[in-house]
Amino acid sequence: MEIMADYLSVTDFSNEEMEEVWAMTDRLKANPLNNMLNGKNIILLFEKPSTRTRVSFEVGINQLGGNPIYIDASSSQLSRGESVEDTGHTLDRYVDMVIARVYKHEDLVKLALSMEKPVINALSDIEHPCQIMADLYTIREKLGGVRNKKITFIGDGSNNVCTSLILGSALAGARVKVASPQGYEPKKSIVGMAQELSANSIEIMEDPVKAVSDADIIYTDVFTSMGQENEKQQRLKAFLPKYQVNEQLMESAPDGSLFMHCLPAHHGEEVTREVLYGRHSIVFDQAENRLHVQKAIMLKLFNRSI
Repeated sequence: MEIMADYLSVTDFSNEEMEEVWAMTDRLKANPLNNMLNGKNIILLFEKPSTRTRVSFEVGINQLGGNPIYIDASSSQLSRGESVEDTGHTLDRYVDMVIARVYKHEDLVKLALSMEKPVINALSDIEHPCQIMADLYTIREKLGGVRNKKITFIGDGSNNVCTSLILGSALAGARVKVASPQGYEPKKSIVGMAQELSANSIEIMEDPVKAVSDADIIYTDVFTSMGQENEKQQRLKAFLPKYQVNEQLMESAPDGSLFMHCLPAHHGEEVTREVLYGRHSIVFDQAENRLHVQKAIMLKLFNRSI
C-alpha cells in the first residue's frame, strides 16, 4: 500500500527519513533512469516563476517514467476565483501527486488537506524544504556528512530558505549561525522549533565577520524575495555593504570554507561574481542535486525504494 504523506516542511521527515532519502539519492545519481513512477501523473501547480524547481522536477519525473503536467496560476481556474479546496478535491480525482509553488503557505496546507494524494512544497512564503534537503545532501557529499558541520547564513534570516535551513540543520545535527541586520532576524518561533529539535543548534548575531570565522559552509540568498519587490530599496539599504558575501568576507573564514547560494543570484548585491564563480563555490553542484534529491523525495512519498 502506498504512503500518502505530504512534504510541506523540512520537518515532515525525521532525521532517519532524511538519511534514507539521501542514501536513495546516491543510487539515483549513479543510475538516473528507471521506471519507478511509470503510469504516475504528477501536476506542477506553480503560482510563482521558476527555473531550477520546475526543470528539475519535470526532468526528474520523466527520468522516473512518470508524466509531469505543468499548470501556472494564470492558466488555471484559481486565477478566476476557484477555491484552493475545490481545486484540490478535483485534482485528487485526476492525478497521483501535486507539486505546488505558492505565495501563501496557508494555501499549500489547504490544498494538502483537500487531497488524499501527496502534496510537495516546491516553495512557499514560509519554507523551501526541497531546496534545503538538496543543500544538506550537497554538504554531506562535499564534507563527508552533515552532523556537527558549521553552517553560516548571511542575509535575510527570516526568509523561507533560511527558515528551512535552520530547521533542516537542526534535524541533521548541524550547527547554524545567522548574521542579519536588526529587523531581519529569524522568527523566534523558528528558533524555538530548532532548539527543540537540537539544543544549541542555532546562534543569531549581527556581525557577519564573526559569523563566518569558523564556518564550514557560508550560505546566502537574495535580499529581496519574490513578492517583496516594493521593499527592494529599503532592503538594499539595510543589507549593503555589510552583508554582501565578497572576497573580503571569505578571507575572514577558514580557507576550506565552501560557498552556497540557492539561486537565482543578484550579482553585486548579496554576492559578488568573484565569489559565485570562485574556488570556494559549490553553487552549481547544489543546483544539480535538486534533481536527484527531489526524485528521492517523490519515491519516498510513494513508498518506493531503490
